[in-house]
Amino acid sequence: MIRRSGILLTVLALASCRSYDLGKRLSNESGLVPPDQFARYGREQAEAVAISREFGRAAHGSAPEALQQQADSAVAYARSLPDVADVSADPLGYRLTITFKSGWRVAVNPLSDGKRGAETPGLAAAPGAPEKH
Repeated sequence: MIRRSGILLTVLALASCRSYDLGKRLSNESGLVPPDQFARYGREQAEAVAISREFGRAAHGSAPEALQQQADSAVAYARSLPDVADVSADPLGYRLTITFKSGWRVAVNPLSDGKRGAETPGLAAAPGAPEKH
């Protein structure tokens, strides 16, 4: 009886261990403001969504090399945007930390919604121009 209880507890303990694959949990957008709506809040928000989309569009995979390639691609895209002052990547944590010239700092996760960064609304708006809603 005690042996069966020990085996049952061992099986339950092993079954309750969660996976360390953070990608699916961190890039799940359910319950958040939709990306296109968040992008309409302002130019920097649009650039953050665009960077997040490019981060999610790059090569997928869980190997450290694939994650690094994905982060490098997103960092290169981020540096091409006019308002981005600095970008630091944490590919194993599935996030980029972006510092804008205004001082605003935001962390983004990969966003895989099938759109490119350039398709983000409000991205090409001129500085100071009112955005269309």
